Amino acid sequence: MIQDEIIAQADRYLMRTYGRFPLALVRGEGAYVWDAAGNRYLDFVSGLAVNALGHCHPRVVEAVHAQAGQLIHCSNLYHIEPQVRLARLLVENSVLDRVFFCNSGAEAVEAAIKLARKWAKKRYGPERYQIITALQSFHGRTLAAITATGQPKYQRGFEPLPPGFRYVPFNDLEALRDAVGESTCAVMLEPVQGEGGVNVADSDYLRGVRVLCDERGLLLILDEVQTGLGRTGRFFAHEHYGIEPDIMALAKALGGGFPIGAVLAREEVAGAFTPGDHASTFGGNPLACAAALAAVQTILADGFLEQVHRVAGHFRSRLAELQDRFPVIREVRGLGLLVGAELDAPVGKAVLERCRERGLLINCIGDSILRFIPPLIVTETEVDAAVNILAAALAAESEGKS
Repeated sequence: MIQDEIIAQADRYLMRTYGRFPLALVRGEGAYVWDAAGNRYLDFVSGLAVNALGHCHPRVVEAVHAQAGQLIHCSNLYHIEPQVRLARLLVENSVLDRVFFCNSGAEAVEAAIKLARKWAKKRYGPERYQIITALQSFHGRTLAAITATGQPKYQRGFEPLPPGFRYVPFNDLEALRDAVGESTCAVMLEPVQGEGGVNVADSDYLRGVRVLCDERGLLLILDEVQTGLGRTGRFFAHEHYGIEPDIMALAKALGGGFPIGAVLAREEVAGAFTPGDHASTFGGNPLACAAALAAVQTILADGFLEQVHRVAGHFRSRLAELQDRFPVIREVRGLGLLVGAELDAPVGKAVLERCRERGLLINCIGDSILRFIPPLIVTETEVDAAVNILAAALAAESEGKS
């Protein structure tokens, strides 16, 4: 189908849950995608951090192809070799001991919430159930996950929301300390609030949260759905802070483009789940785990994370140069290749459109924060190309406004 026909039929048959751009992407390779009209774009959205290895990475494609011809699904009533191999790989490269596989980040967060509550009730009794999260957080779109999310805009229209959540300002340890009560069982945080505006946790803050949880007998849940698996230049973002979570949620980059999520937990915490407590029909299926094995092995290969760190430094340096040239850029912040540029005017969507017209796909949070989530395989040359397009877009927007 031609692009206009695809867009027209999408408008006719799909629920209007997305504000889609007038593009129908049909092919991807590395850091680039092509639309149905044949236009090429440098992709600095990466499927919202899912395509961490770029599009159609050869190792992932090969793994999916081989597994699809062998066994696609058999259910978790049976042992699944790729699932066991993936679990071992994640455990051996983390500080946690056991894994539950699901299909998405929201499912991973749901499982983390259930596990924390089950653990707390077994250890302390039925009144321990509340989880404290941060304002401007984002934890997913299911009913419990949007309730855990500290942004009312995601919750409106879906009331009544499940009880048991409380919100405090991000990076405010005293507010968190004051919020802990007799019913509190866990604290759940993102090391970097991606959807909330690329807000990075202060080092003293996260270390203080870990100490607080230890003092009060609380679990620390880290939502690393967006930050985990190399995005920040470390395998997990919490490694930057020298802390260890009790529970961790993963997804996005895990499958190299294929849908899969996971929850990791310490042995003592994971033991709160017994057969029948939680399940996922498609979770950890052979095809998803084969893709994830290839993706994780690639990320863990010698030199990969060092390259991410190096390119991320180059990207931040180039954005700093733009900030000097364009006063509209108020702040550049982020960790690794999760970067935000906050503008001092609500022109983010206009800049995004100007970038798209010039062949660069970026993301916008609200009206004034540009978010960049390039694939982890992006090169310095591709970063330079993206920054040059962004500079042209900012110049055009400035001239248009004047």
